[in-house]
Amino acid sequence: MTNPAIPEIPVSELPSDAVLLDVREADEWAAGHAPSAVHVPMSALAERLDDLPEGDPIYVICRSGGRSARVTSYLNTHGWNAVNVAGGMSAWALSGGAMVAQGPAAPEVL
Repeated sequence: MTNPAIPEIPVSELPSDAVLLDVREADEWAAGHAPSAVHVPMSALAERLDDLPEGDPIYVICRSGGRSARVTSYLNTHGWNAVNVAGGMSAWALSGGAMVAQGPAAPEVL
């Protein structure tokens, strides 16, 4: 069930020029992420607000949508225009979204 106070968009409706903020942890990011995404783990968000990508809105993504919903709520409360990506990287991968990994392994969603 989604929270109506948190703006959300399905992967299928993301604009082609969407500014993605990936808030998963380092091991998840390394295993596979969207090529154009910016990585700021949720656990480091408060200390790394200056590292947020410039975009209006910023589309926030995690593995399944839970952490990104919390980050979206936080950012919107603090003056950003953020939108949660429903289903996260799991939905991204299922929809055939491009992914890259760090290292020789094929990209995957952890």
